[in-house]
Amino acid sequence: MRTTAAILLSLGLLVLATAPSATGPEDWENPALLHAGTEPPRAAFVPFPDAASALGLSPKESPRFLSLNGDWKFRWSPSPAARPLDFWDPAVDVEGWDEIPVPSNWMFHGYDIPIYVNSAYEFAPNPEPPFVPHDRNPVGSYRRAFAVPEAWEGLDVYLHFGAVKSFFYVWVNGMKAGFSKGSKTPAEWNITRFLRPGENVLAVEVYRWSDGSYLECQDFWRLAGIERDVCLYAAPPVRIRDFEARAGLDALYRDGKLAVTVELGGEAAAASSAHIVSMTLLDPAGKRAASARRAAAVLEDGRTIASFEATVPKVERWSAETPALYRLVLELRDPGGKVLEAVTARTGFRTSEVKNGQLLVNGAAVRLKGVNRHEHDPVTGHVISEDSMRLDIELMKRSNINAVRTCHYPDDPRWYELCDEYGLYLVDEANIESHGMGYGPASLAKDPAWGPAHLDRVRRMVERDKNHPSVIIWSLGNEGGDGVNFEEAYRWIKGRDPSRPVQYERAGLEEHTDIVCPMYASIEEMLATVAKTPNRPLIQCEYAHSMGNSTGNLQDYWDAIESHPQLQGGFIWDWVDQGFAAENERGEPYWAFGGDYGPADVPSDANFCCNGLVAPDRTPHPALDEVKKVYQYVDFAPLAPGSGEIEIRNRYDFISLERFDLLWELTAGGKALATGTLERPNAGPAVSVVVRIPLPEFQPEPGVEYFLNLSLRTREAWPGLPAGHVVASEQIALSPPPAQGAGTAPGPESAPRTLAVEAGPRFIRVAGDDFSVRFDRLTGSLDSFVHEGRELIASGVEPNFWRAPTDNDFGNQMPRRLALWRRASLHRELRSLEIRQSDPGEATVAVVYSIAGGQTQTLEYTIAGDGRIVLRSTLTLRPGAKLPELPRFGLKMAVPRACDRIRWFGRGPFESYGDRKTAAFVGLYDMTADEPFPYVSPQEYGNRTDTRWMAVRDGEGRGLLVSGDPVFEFSAHPYWPEDLTLERRGAKHPPEVPERGFVCLTLDAAQMGVGGDDSWGALVHPAYTLPAKDISFTLILRPLGPGDAPPS
Repeated sequence: MRTTAAILLSLGLLVLATAPSATGPEDWENPALLHAGTEPPRAAFVPFPDAASALGLSPKESPRFLSLNGDWKFRWSPSPAARPLDFWDPAVDVEGWDEIPVPSNWMFHGYDIPIYVNSAYEFAPNPEPPFVPHDRNPVGSYRRAFAVPEAWEGLDVYLHFGAVKSFFYVWVNGMKAGFSKGSKTPAEWNITRFLRPGENVLAVEVYRWSDGSYLECQDFWRLAGIERDVCLYAAPPVRIRDFEARAGLDALYRDGKLAVTVELGGEAAAASSAHIVSMTLLDPAGKRAASARRAAAVLEDGRTIASFEATVPKVERWSAETPALYRLVLELRDPGGKVLEAVTARTGFRTSEVKNGQLLVNGAAVRLKGVNRHEHDPVTGHVISEDSMRLDIELMKRSNINAVRTCHYPDDPRWYELCDEYGLYLVDEANIESHGMGYGPASLAKDPAWGPAHLDRVRRMVERDKNHPSVIIWSLGNEGGDGVNFEEAYRWIKGRDPSRPVQYERAGLEEHTDIVCPMYASIEEMLATVAKTPNRPLIQCEYAHSMGNSTGNLQDYWDAIESHPQLQGGFIWDWVDQGFAAENERGEPYWAFGGDYGPADVPSDANFCCNGLVAPDRTPHPALDEVKKVYQYVDFAPLAPGSGEIEIRNRYDFISLERFDLLWELTAGGKALATGTLERPNAGPAVSVVVRIPLPEFQPEPGVEYFLNLSLRTREAWPGLPAGHVVASEQIALSPPPAQGAGTAPGPESAPRTLAVEAGPRFIRVAGDDFSVRFDRLTGSLDSFVHEGRELIASGVEPNFWRAPTDNDFGNQMPRRLALWRRASLHRELRSLEIRQSDPGEATVAVVYSIAGGQTQTLEYTIAGDGRIVLRSTLTLRPGAKLPELPRFGLKMAVPRACDRIRWFGRGPFESYGDRKTAAFVGLYDMTADEPFPYVSPQEYGNRTDTRWMAVRDGEGRGLLVSGDPVFEFSAHPYWPEDLTLERRGAKHPPEVPERGFVCLTLDAAQMGVGGDDSWGALVHPAYTLPAKDISFTLILRPLGPGDAPPS
């Protein structure tokens, strides 16, 4: 390190640090003051002593890198006035202070509370920018000691903070280095002049809220602290300050075009034109693809630059499907040829442009199968490990997700390196959202005084991330209104980096967005908008709001998207539930959400932070299977039923299907009849091919369903995907669907069985040789079904029209709109109960209820001598009755808790609903009634659609078989719908709902879809609702003994 100037400057700087602040606004309440003493923004890289070490070591192994992560001394103060005023002075003893890990959010170490709100300012119900509270603005005071390596003598030393929220001061050895705001991009200082031999003391003062918080009103947890890595790095007095590697393609998208600009920095940079910069490009195999050497030159603007251009013939192109990475090595030498420094980075050759109304990557009109991803860890908050990043990427890749929007700020730099490596397209979003100010005249987007702050955040993002091939689009921010500040930011980016499109949702159809990127547009709105904008693509920056049991209609969206060339995808909201790991007083785990941490006066938007396709610990929700199926790149269509001829359409943009094998399976009644493999289907990108599946000859059996299941699997592992991974699948029916009436047809003839009927004053009993059933005259319920001495019913059969509201249901006021059907499920009037017996071997019990203001609900049980019960449920409306749609139409009953083993033939294995079942194939599946509850808050779950039959049995094989006529829907778990019904969204966590002591069955003709256009008003699409009308359906109940097999 160079320390000569430090002693001379220390006295004056110490006085500066201890002097009272000048009259005027605080640094942390002044949008005109963004940073003090910081270095200009630059690309993310670490210097090395030479090219050999740059190629042989990881950045954190560089001899010129020193991590300052670890335990720091820490003092939390509730307000600026309460903070320790002189802790930065090395003479002040902080040994008695607590310790806190860096990086971390202090909320998870015993200080302060996390706050979740969506669009409001958590610190100001009546915002008055740039001012923030003085009486309740927590401050974190951090200190640690460090020693500079002796090998750094003669080098400049830089202090790097990856991200600090939201404002912070820095002192080194009692001397103020400066301050910075803007919580998701780095701040760096040259601290050489502050350093001394031996131990040095670093002090940091972090403010939870500042004027910068007015631009950070994002829909996520509002936390504070040093959130990303802190480190030192060393560089020579003349150094590589920054570089840009623009790796594009020629007009034919065949040869690589590389343009590298290296900017030198340091005190002597302007006079360093005699310094030499060498550039070497290594291909993915490590072979030299290009190299050059240049003397630096001083430009008119004072910068010292070395520029390179190179052509790479037949370059390996980077895309999300083919993430080919080249290695760039830059080496700086002094005029005498001595190596001073080297840096390295991976780069990928690709283009991203809007042409003829479409987004093109490498000349191909890609569709972005995207998700929005917040940085979230259920334990560490906004501090994200590389393991967590890799897990996210691998789950995404395995689910056919090819794009991520970094909502709503630049992510940790390592994320971009991994996306380069694995292959994910990124929309890189600036850390700007002033949602709480609205979109009208008060919007900060319209106030020129806030223009420098907007531009600073955009500039710092672009300069940091400019070298990543994964970044194909810049986003100016999110929900910050629109106005002059975004217009200026757009113009700046287009001048600085014309190689990428720029988007901004609030710009709408204005000219300062290259892509029309609405939020939550309906299918009809998408089609209407794209018709008005023939020169731009439409890619929804947010759609398919996946809060709780949601993500319905996704297939419908993509049917529309794939019907129009300018509709090029969208980004699902969002990837991960933002819940934190917590336990109740009984030690039961749950996911905490908004409102769980603070007193009643702390603002909260409850569980609105939990909209993920995966749980906080990355356990996939059932909807992720649907996303994978809808997003798959390959379509299958039968050309002639039963012929085995299948048309395969390859929707990949850059790869052939020769990377895969096609596995096929012929099933009969859910059981495999034949299997086989077709190796390497020969279909290039965007090409279709016809293949013939060698189906065996077979004689279809009456009443048996036949399906051909197809799965396309990787032959070898490739980034994010293991060998044998299924990337696309389809199920093709080879026989007609089951016909109504087939399930109620009599079975094989056997000796007649006589029924005994006992009609008492309270109960009606019907008994056969080995079973009996009982009806309660007071309720009309079938409340007992005894078979071979075992009771099969724990709670009687009742009509059911209600489902526990989902998060989407709360959003569209379903509990209020459809409350009539909840009352109908809980309260009904028994009109009549009659028994008829015209045959000794058959009896019919008819139960008639009055529900919902005089509508008629009839349950008719036809009991056969072998124990089979045909149950027909009919709803008949009064003439002229105008009622809202039904949440569901069906029955509920319970079986003993021991009957917890469920097998069914229908769609599975995961839950499915009318508008979310594309991925659920018809098959034979098993589960238990203890299936984990998948959502953070109680609501409807566990439904299975298109069920042919379902058996619930105990460990001995005794139980009940339910068959459809022809199909039905069911769920089986320890809760009644009423148990899971909340009075408001997010009112409870799952452990607060006690389990029943039996298995609750819902058996439905149908249930309405779950929806998913949004979670604050959108209704379930009409095709998936149940209009109130006369309706009926039939089930067949049959007891099962240990030796009884369900239908094949």
